[in-house]
Amino acid sequence: MTAEPTAPQNDPAAAVLKRAHALTADYGTAPVKAWKEKNQGGLAIGHMPIYTPRVLLEAIGVLPVAIYGAGDKDIIRGDSYFQSYICHIPRSTIELGLTGMLDSLDGMIFPAICDVIRNLSGMWQMLFPKKWAAYLDLPQNFRPEVGGRFYKLELKRMARELHERGAKALSDEGLRAAIKDENLRRVALDKLAALRSDASWRVPASEAYLVTRAGGAIRAREHAALVEEYVAAANKRSGQPKDNVRVVLVGSFCEQPPFGLIKSLERAGCDIISDDLQLGIDYMEGAIDEKGDPLDALVDAFLHKGKATASRYIGEGRKGAALLDQVKRAKADGVIFAAASFCDPALLDQPMLETACEGAGIPFTSFKYAENTGQFQVIREQAGAFSDAVRLWESAA
Repeated sequence: MTAEPTAPQNDPAAAVLKRAHALTADYGTAPVKAWKEKNQGGLAIGHMPIYTPRVLLEAIGVLPVAIYGAGDKDIIRGDSYFQSYICHIPRSTIELGLTGMLDSLDGMIFPAICDVIRNLSGMWQMLFPKKWAAYLDLPQNFRPEVGGRFYKLELKRMARELHERGAKALSDEGLRAAIKDENLRRVALDKLAALRSDASWRVPASEAYLVTRAGGAIRAREHAALVEEYVAAANKRSGQPKDNVRVVLVGSFCEQPPFGLIKSLERAGCDIISDDLQLGIDYMEGAIDEKGDPLDALVDAFLHKGKATASRYIGEGRKGAALLDQVKRAKADGVIFAAASFCDPALLDQPMLETACEGAGIPFTSFKYAENTGQFQVIREQAGAFSDAVRLWESAA
């Protein structure tokens, strides 16, 4: 993440954007080191970009750190550990590890996203045997007595293993406090989403992405305050709506698109008013229950409030129904499908999602990218042609 904030100094949001950029620069290592200096003996545990129970980690005094890959960093050593016909993020994650960029981490969690991430978890354990590592096999059966029971045992297992390495013991009191903090973040992110939908000219998608991603290396309460500050500042901006096409960006993102790609879509006349860029931070639909047993509440939130993604089994209802609801809520004009090259979950899901859009009469376009993509002209031209076509379809309707 190398993009600098573009807001002018007199912009109300300039200061908060600068802080958000500082939290995302240098692969997020600076804020992790700063936290560990203030919390001597505290553990920092990395995780891949899609859902990991960050609440559980905070409850036992651990700093959860989202690992987004190496972006445009040259991959030299990482390429020797994986074949070329898979997505880019496992190679770049290994590169970060081998070059010492992740030395401040005490361990890694690899949630069950796909076979590639499962293989990455095994490779990581062989290369860094002294670091704690866990493959988190997330349940795909959402009945409480089956998937819920399994997931609860997995959470207890991770908490127990981390306690043996110096983390606090898991307690109801600690978990309730972490759930309250996460719900504060949820409220702040909902405000950000509402502002994007109602006044997209005040909140460019590139800024919303930066502010949301900044939460990857700080705790939930601190991130909630950052998001709230940005929303308050963005609300002070003047200006008028632009004649842009309102789009939903979909990619079930694990490997993150380059920041320049998001900017290119904006310059092509697309207002990205909703996306799934930050599923690791913004995974739940609604708050986690703060009453009753907190561990049961955390499990129940995953089972029943998790967003539909390519790595989550959809056993009931129709594939694509959640996307259609997202488009309707956002009052979007169309959908842009952006998937990382060789991303099996996203690319296998995409035909079913496109079919749902076709059935609902929703325009869409699609392209593939890699986290180290450096040229965006073709994508910008494609997005520009799409936005022009949508305007023509709307005027002809």
